[in-house]
Amino acid sequence: MAARTGSLRQIFTERSKERLLSRKDFPEMNGNGRHVAFSDRVARFCDSVSKFFRGLREMGRSDPRKVVFAMKAGLSLALVSLFIYIKEEQLNKYSIWAILTVVVVFEFSVGATLNKGFNRSLGTISAGGLALGIAELSVLAGKFEELIIVLCIFIAGFCASYVKLYPAMKPYEYGFRVFLLTFCIVLVSGRTSREFFSTAFYRLILIAVGAGVCLFVNIFIYPIWSGEDLHKLVVKNFNGVAASLEGCVNGYLQCVAYERVPSKILVYQASDDPLYRGYRAAVQSSSQEDTLVDFALWEPPHGPYKTFKYPWRSYVKVSGALRHCAFMVMAMHGCILSEIQAPPEKRLVFSNELQKVGTEGAKVLRQLGSKVEKMEKLSTCTDILLNVHEAAEQLQMKIDQQSFLLFNSESWQAARKPKENENPDNLIDLKDNENKQPLITSLSETGDDSRLNINIQPSMTELSFSQSMMYKKISWPRLSFLGDNNFVLEQESKVYESASALSLATFASLLIEFVARLQNLVDEFQDLSEKANFKDPFDHPVLK
Repeated sequence: MAARTGSLRQIFTERSKERLLSRKDFPEMNGNGRHVAFSDRVARFCDSVSKFFRGLREMGRSDPRKVVFAMKAGLSLALVSLFIYIKEEQLNKYSIWAILTVVVVFEFSVGATLNKGFNRSLGTISAGGLALGIAELSVLAGKFEELIIVLCIFIAGFCASYVKLYPAMKPYEYGFRVFLLTFCIVLVSGRTSREFFSTAFYRLILIAVGAGVCLFVNIFIYPIWSGEDLHKLVVKNFNGVAASLEGCVNGYLQCVAYERVPSKILVYQASDDPLYRGYRAAVQSSSQEDTLVDFALWEPPHGPYKTFKYPWRSYVKVSGALRHCAFMVMAMHGCILSEIQAPPEKRLVFSNELQKVGTEGAKVLRQLGSKVEKMEKLSTCTDILLNVHEAAEQLQMKIDQQSFLLFNSESWQAARKPKENENPDNLIDLKDNENKQPLITSLSETGDDSRLNINIQPSMTELSFSQSMMYKKISWPRLSFLGDNNFVLEQESKVYESASALSLATFASLLIEFVARLQNLVDEFQDLSEKANFKDPFDHPVLK
C-alpha cells in the first residue's frame, strides 16, 4: 500500500464528511431569506391532510384487525349508551360511568381488556368499600367530619401513589388510579347529598355492566389475542435476523460500501436499509414482547394454545436468545459501515468459508422460525447445528492456515530471532533471565515519556512461545498524526494496512461467535417445545 498523502486523522475526517447524509430537517428558506408564500403553506397543509388519510387507508389494508377493533369499540359504546334512556332515575343519573368504563377498558386485544377490566373492578370495589366505612365514621365524628374526610383523602392519595411506584405493582397501576378516583368521588359527592351508599352501589353496578359489554364484544366478535401476536412476532424476528445475517455476509464479500451512511443508522433510528431493519426489529422488540406476554397471561385457552398457564414467558426467553445472536449480526453490519475496510483480495481468500457459515447460520434461524410457527419439535434423528458447526470449523482452520494475512508480516518477521542465534544454551539463559524480568516492561521503552509502565508476568504458554521469538524488549510504536515528513506518512500507511487486515479478522471472529451462540438458542427452543407440548414432526399424515 502506497503512502497516503495525509494523516489518518485527516483521512477519517474527510471520509466521514463524505459518507454522512446531509440533514434536511430544517425549514427551507429561499435565497433572500423570505418566508414561504401563503399559497405554498396552504398547498403543503392540503398535502399533509391527504397524506394523513392515505396513511389511514394503508394502515387498514395492511392490518384489517384495526378496522374491526374500531367497529367493536363503536358497538360497545352504542350498547352502553342505551342506559341513558332508562326511566329509572338512579341508573339514568349514573349512566355516564358505564360509558366511561367502555372508553377506558376496551383495548385492542382480549388479554389487555381483561387486564384493564380486572384493575378497574378491583379498584372500584376496594375504594367503594373503604370510602363507605370512612363516611360512616365521619358522620359519627360530628363537627370533625370535614377534617376526617380531608385527612383520609390525603392518606389514601399518599399511600396509593407511593405503592404504585413499586416495580412489582406496575401491572396494577391503572387499578390504583381507579381506586383514588372512586375513593374521592364517593366521599365528596356522598357528603354533599348524604347518599354515600347509593353513589358507591350504582357506580359499581354500571362499571360492571360496562366491563361486561367490553368483554362480551371483544371475546365473541372477531377476538384479537395478544398470545397470537407474540407468537407471530417471535417468528418474524427469526426471519428478520436470518435475512440480515445473509445480507451482511454477502455484502461484506461483495465489498459493498456505503457512499453515505444514513444518519438514522448513526443514531439508531428506524431506516429503510434492509440489513439494518432486520436485526433492529429483533433488538427493539423487547418492550413489545414484555407488554404482549403480560396481556397473554390473562387470556383463556384458545386456538392452538389449549392449556391453562400456557408458557408464554418461554417465548420471551427464546426471543431473548435470538436477540443475543442478533447483537453479533449488528456488529458484523458495523464492520461494513466502518471507516477501515479489508482489501478485496484478502476477503476473497476466506470467501467460501465465510459464505458457507453465513448460509448455514441463516438456514438454522429459518428452520427454528418455521418450527415455532408450526409449533413442531425438532427432529431427534438429525442435529440442526451439525452443518453450521462444520462450516465454522472449516473457517477456523482456514484462518489458522492463512493467519499471516491478518497482520503485518513485515513486523512479525522483524521480531523473529535470526537462525544463527538460535541454540539451546542461549535459550536456557534467556529463559532464566525472563523469570527475573517481564517480556514487556514499558509502552514507551525508546521514547522520552516513561509515565506508562505496565508489568506483565509471562505465563508458561508465553514462555514456550517466546523461545522462537527474539528476546528483546518491544516498544509500542509512537506515531505522530500531525507530522508532514515522509517517514511518518509511511508509518501511517503501515498502520492503516494492519488495521484493515484486522477488520477482516474481526468480521470472521464475530461470525464464529454467532455460531457459538446458536446452541443457547436451540436449547431455549427445545425448552419451549417441551413446556408448550409442541407436536412431533412425524405426526403429519403421509401424502400418497
